[in-house]
Amino acid sequence: MFADSAKIFIKSGKGGDGHVSFRREKYVPNGGPDGGDGGKGGDIIFEVDKGLNTLYEFRHKRQYKARPGEEGGKKNKHGANGEDLIIKVPEGTVIREVETRKVIADMSGDNTRVVVLKGGLGGKGNQHYATSTMQAPKYAQPGQKSLELEVYLELKVIADVGLVGFPNVGKSTFLSRVTNAQPKIANYHFTTLNPNLGVVDLDGGKGFVIADIPGLIEGASEGVGLGHEFLKHIERTKVIIHMVDAASVEGRDPIADIKAINKELEAFNPDLLNRPQVIAANKIDAFYDGNSEIIDEMRKEFEPEGMKVFPISAVSGKGLKELLYYVRDMLDKFDDAPTVFESEYDPTEFIDNSQEPYTVEKVEDGIYSIEGPRIEKMLGYTNLESEKGFMFFQNFMKDNGILKELEDLGIEDGDTVKIYGHMFDYYK
Repeated sequence: MFADSAKIFIKSGKGGDGHVSFRREKYVPNGGPDGGDGGKGGDIIFEVDKGLNTLYEFRHKRQYKARPGEEGGKKNKHGANGEDLIIKVPEGTVIREVETRKVIADMSGDNTRVVVLKGGLGGKGNQHYATSTMQAPKYAQPGQKSLELEVYLELKVIADVGLVGFPNVGKSTFLSRVTNAQPKIANYHFTTLNPNLGVVDLDGGKGFVIADIPGLIEGASEGVGLGHEFLKHIERTKVIIHMVDAASVEGRDPIADIKAINKELEAFNPDLLNRPQVIAANKIDAFYDGNSEIIDEMRKEFEPEGMKVFPISAVSGKGLKELLYYVRDMLDKFDDAPTVFESEYDPTEFIDNSQEPYTVEKVEDGIYSIEGPRIEKMLGYTNLESEKGFMFFQNFMKDNGILKELEDLGIEDGDTVKIYGHMFDYYK
């Protein structure tokens, strides 16, 4: 079975923590801080592999995690960066956020390599926090958290022209006749389980890529049969060729078929009806002698709407040249760049950068100390003299787990907490 969608979990690497250490040298009993910085966590990178044409491998492996950065070390040693994780996908893969289905990246055109989740930055070692008043900081910055996301991968084939029609109208025969593609051909519904791509080469003209979209049925836009899985492949095409069985070999009405398929296209994505369309009335070798009532009826019905009708025979090749050059003329009105979906979702918007360090320690019995840039900054814009400001600071201590750390160290009611010149009595 052709695999053209998958849901996977991705996670970048956490940044390595900064290190707390002090120089211990001969004749220097109280050396300064020399804790090194943590390494950066690995990125999650998606990369196009032109040798792939399905998302099949993602059906078996669903979790992808990059390596974390290493912690910094003594003597200003920088922790090693975590290795990036590169995920190979076929060209044309659209990466979406699962909940909103918004586009994160479209691996098409120039987008052959995209960093989807960045690894966390490494934390700074304690050497960075030495000041004239704090010459021996006992805290370092923790590494930035990793990012994780559930994403939906969707493969939309890249073709200039989409070939649509009900099963058994001759699309596979047509594609094998006009391109280098070799689709399997058999006389039963849904024999084509994946979109076949082929390149049309024209004498004296530019070629183009055509995709045979597997046979549609009524209700396809609602997920009936396999239709919904394949309609997505039409979204990149610039021109649509409707192929119908003009000879009604299976008793189908070609006019009704075109209207039914356009109804499915509109239900799936109304913008599809704005694409130029042309009709290939196939199997004329079974009846056509240059004058046919059904061809006249089709022209009367659709050509006023701008849909030109070409009587063809995919088997004998009659009428194919005229159809293909007409399609080439239609494509010339577009630029050559493939249709690429714009990014709508940026995972980096949700990064928490509140990673300034602090330390909580027991100085002696009944006395505890809290220090660090994060605490110092909070004190800088909090008025502890007002009841409201003091309550705000208490909530900050609680929300950041500082009160729990004091409790874990054994603080009791009535003990003293020192915070940058402020002295507080602790009560639960």
